[in-house]
Amino acid sequence: QVQLVESGGGLVQAGGSLRLSCAASGQTFSTYVMRWFRQAPGKEREFVAAIMWSGGITNYADSVKGRFTISRDNAKNTVYLQMNSLKPEDTAVYYCNLMGAWGQGTQVTVSS
Repeated sequence: QVQLVESGGGLVQAGGSLRLSCAASGQTFSTYVMRWFRQAPGKEREFVAAIMWSGGITNYADSVKGRFTISRDNAKNTVYLQMNSLKPEDTAVYYCNLMGAWGQGTQVTVSS
């Protein structure tokens, strides 16, 4: 059973940066895709970014292209989301997703 633990959220001013981490355990992940989603208050959960565990191919939502970067450390079974030039509309709980499992989420708040 896959277990995911996110960390790295916090409060930051607009224009600032944060790096989120998602540590995975419980299984071999070499052929799967890790995804980040986010959910703002009163809104549906939305896709943010994805990375193939093997090969590192990435994909981003249009709203974060050029500002967010997803990466992985296979040795640590960890995926990162580097978030730069943050905007107030990036405020949300961020979740990682792998093989149908979800982490507990980490809050990101961007003040204007």
